[in-house]
Parts: sequence; C-alpha cells; structure tokens
Amino acid sequence: MITIAIAKGRMQDDALALLARAGIRLSADEVNSRRLAVTDESGEYRFLFVKPGDVPVYVEHGIADCGVVGRDVLLESEADLLLPLDLGIARCRIVVAAADPEVLTRAVGMLRVATKYSQIAATHFGSRGMPVEIIKLSGSVELAPALGLADLIVDLVETGRTLRENGLTVVDEISESTGRLVVNRASYQLKAHAVGQLVNALRLALNGGERA
Repeated sequence: MITIAIAKGRMQDDALALLARAGIRLSADEVNSRRLAVTDESGEYRFLFVKPGDVPVYVEHGIADCGVVGRDVLLESEADLLLPLDLGIARCRIVVAAADPEVLTRAVGMLRVATKYSQIAATHFGSRGMPVEIIKLSGSVELAPALGLADLIVDLVETGRTLRENGLTVVDEISESTGRLVVNRASYQLKAHAVGQLVNALRLALNGGERA
C-alpha cells in the first residue's frame, strides 16, 4: 500500500479530482467523512489529510510515501524530498506587496517585512542584498502595513483581490506556486514499482488521459 499525504484546504479537492482521473478514487462516504486517514476503493492507497505545512514532515520522515502540497510550502520547509511531478493545481503566486508602490526604490535602511513565509522572504531579500527585519505572522498579514507593523508583506495570492481590498499593491513577484507530487527518498527506492505506477498515472491524467 502507498500512503499519500494530502494538504487540506483549497488544494484537497483539486488533488482528489486529479487522482480520480488517474484511476485512484475515494468513495463518497470516505470523502464526506471527518476521518483523516482513509483508503481508496482499490485498497492500494491510503490517504492522510493533514495541514499543508505538515505534508513535507510526514513524507520526509517516511510516515507517508508521497504527498501533494504547494511549492510555497516546500520552499518554506526546505525538506529533503523528491519532486517528480508538477501537478499544476492550486496555481498561485508568492509576492511582495506594499501600500506604497515605490517602497523598494525609495527604501533607506532596513525594511520591515510581515509574513508567514519567513524562510522564503529571508532568502528573497538576502539574494538582493536588501537588509530586512522579518516579522513572522500566522495569518492576516495584509493588516500589517495598514497598522504600521511592517513596510512590506510576503504572501501567497491567487487573484490579488484581498491585497487590493486592503490597499496593497504587488511590488515584486518571488515565484509561482502549484501543487507538487513529492516522494520520500527511501520509498522511491523500496516501492519503486508502486511509486512509478502512481507517477505515470498522474502524468497520463495531466496529459488528458484517464484510467478506468
């Protein structure tokens, strides 16, 4: 049996739909249940539904053989995983936003950056030689500039509507983020055939095919 950790939230539905096209289906009862560990109709796959930030942990430690999670989470976690497939789901952008569109060009001294992506933000600004103070928040980072806590935010955006409604403008784009299939290094070797079947089935589904 292959165990797959799925990020709960907005990615879960897209991931399950893609897996269904690949011939890996959960019954309606399992989908609608509140159980966090369920088995597919074939009995070949077990699914763990966990918080996005926990997916790399479960996979890296071998609790799950594979996982489906956003690239933003992977960049932040820096987990040692194999990434065989970009699933193209839950497409978003990791951006720098500010109330002042010219803040980066007019900056003098250290800027304050509010974000839940502290590693991504530190790497981004460090690569540009810009001194910043990272202020880590767990949510509602859009409030930080309005309340004077930060000059900039680094956040994940889909449409940009929340930024606009809070008076913020995208001033830089760090990366695009999509859902990725990740694989534990040991599982890739020890369960090579089963993992290979999963990767091939998903690749077929992405290319417009569908397994019965």
